[in-house]
Amino acid sequence: MTILTGSEARGFLESMIDAETQTQMCGMELTLQKIERFTSAGAVAFDNIERELPQTEMMDFAPSGWIDLPAGAYLVTFNEIVNVPKDAAALARARSTLLRCGAGLETALWDPGYRGRSQSLLVVYNPHGLRLKKNARLMQLVFMRLEKEAEKVYSGKYQGENI
Repeated sequence: MTILTGSEARGFLESMIDAETQTQMCGMELTLQKIERFTSAGAVAFDNIERELPQTEMMDFAPSGWIDLPAGAYLVTFNEIVNVPKDAAALARARSTLLRCGAGLETALWDPGYRGRSQSLLVVYNPHGLRLKKNARLMQLVFMRLEKEAEKVYSGKYQGENI
């Protein structure tokens, strides 16, 4: 497995705000499109038939483009559409500035063959909250080349999400 450079991974993203700025040494940065707050509980079981996603409510940015978030958990959707090739997978890390502001992102694995406008869990730990501006760069997506094409590709519920 090899980590791809940002320039090698650039072709795996669509709808970037500024491809030059978002291309980093070892990956691509994803930017904030929208934020939702949770309004109900979710349910996770071994069998996805019993899976139940929580209800959410859209949060509005001020006319200035900023939003003030109190401490808590939020669902964020990114602007970029991610296209993972059959011979790659991706992991993400929060930008260090986000961490230094007292917030983090919880993410999952981007499987071979996944295509969609991804979501992550933003957790604001700072008791004083966090200010975010629409299109803020929140995380870096790191692509890894597999030694061979995956035996099967992602075909789950989230394929093509938010496109």
